[in-house]
Amino acid sequence: MNTFPILKTGAVTQYPAKSRASFSSQVLQFVDGSEQRFPGYTQSLQVWTVQFNLLEEDELSRLADFFSDLAGAAGSFVFIDPATGTVYPDCSFEEDVFSMDVLAGARGKTTITIRENRS
Repeated sequence: MNTFPILKTGAVTQYPAKSRASFSSQVLQFVDGSEQRFPGYTQSLQVWTVQFNLLEEDELSRLADFFSDLAGAAGSFVFIDPATGTVYPDCSFEEDVFSMDVLAGARGKTTITIRENRS
């Protein structure tokens, strides 16, 4: 299994890194307009929005190659929650396109959204 690349500093991400729980609800709408809701899955899934503001050229290249090797959102990988250290064994990118900004001094920045997959 592929593991999300670690930065030169040994950290998983740079700050700020935001996370939230994602829930799924199924909604049935009846002819009279009333609705019935029930959970789509039993537990929440994690979603992280990770900003990399000062990546060195080789770190940015490694991240772009990792994204390309996984074919964007099609692939899955192991991700370590930067706040808790919890290992999530099945995660994917939310986007199919990797975008980055190249800055002066051989540095770059990008923002990535990672989601936990249902196992």
